[in-house]
Amino acid sequence: MVERLLASVLVLLLLAGCGHGTKATKVRWGQEMAQPLEVHDDRQVRARLRYQELLRLVGDRLGRDDLDGAFKHARSAQRLAPDDPAAYTLQAVIEGQRGHVEAAGKLYRRATELAPAQGDVLNNYGAWLCANGHPAEALVWFDRAVADPGYQQRADALANAGGCALEAGQGERAGQDLRQALELDPDNAYALEAMARNEFRLGRYFEARAFYQRRLAAAPATVSVLQLAIQIEERLGDSSAVSRYQQRLREEFPAGATPNSQG
Repeated sequence: MVERLLASVLVLLLLAGCGHGTKATKVRWGQEMAQPLEVHDDRQVRARLRYQELLRLVGDRLGRDDLDGAFKHARSAQRLAPDDPAAYTLQAVIEGQRGHVEAAGKLYRRATELAPAQGDVLNNYGAWLCANGHPAEALVWFDRAVADPGYQQRADALANAGGCALEAGQGERAGQDLRQALELDPDNAYALEAMARNEFRLGRYFEARAFYQRRLAAAPATVSVLQLAIQIEERLGDSSAVSRYQQRLREEFPAGATPNSQG
């Protein structure tokens, strides 16, 4: 879930300068229309450019693990554009990394109040709800995100919904959402891993194997997917594969190398 949320935040950073309502820079031309005589930089344009720069600085500080600096720039961006959800979302991400879970949730919720039909904002709040013990409530927000016709990352919201439905004990819905996510994005790593978990839960171990193998081909390995691979291969009785993934787990993630076998 965290990977999907951070992906949405990166999109926010990239698109922060695409807001509407600003006026173009005014240029007054000379009689022969050859030389620009005077350029008036509209105040709204300057404010928007400063806002974009602040969001860029947030991303820069986050890349350096400077959470205090990132939060300072995000707050400045919020003061400059109090009705734009991006600054609130970034503050929420920072608060989450600081371990301030409730503060992060309030900021994600505030972003949805400012953009009640914006898919990425709704998806982010749903991800926070699901990660913090509210999977059934989160599904409502994922549905709203998917309903946004302009949301280009609908596969992310569907993948999140599928994974969250599994946590809520709604297996049938989980399968439906995950299949839709993979129709839109066949290499969606989160959907592939969640699908492998769902097939494992249903006892369809060969199908689960196919999904975890696709997941490993789609994105770098994580502790969770290697542990899942071990569990699936144990059920399939492939001791060679079990040993291979246990070795990968030890070598690639020495701090988290204890498999969580479900027996």
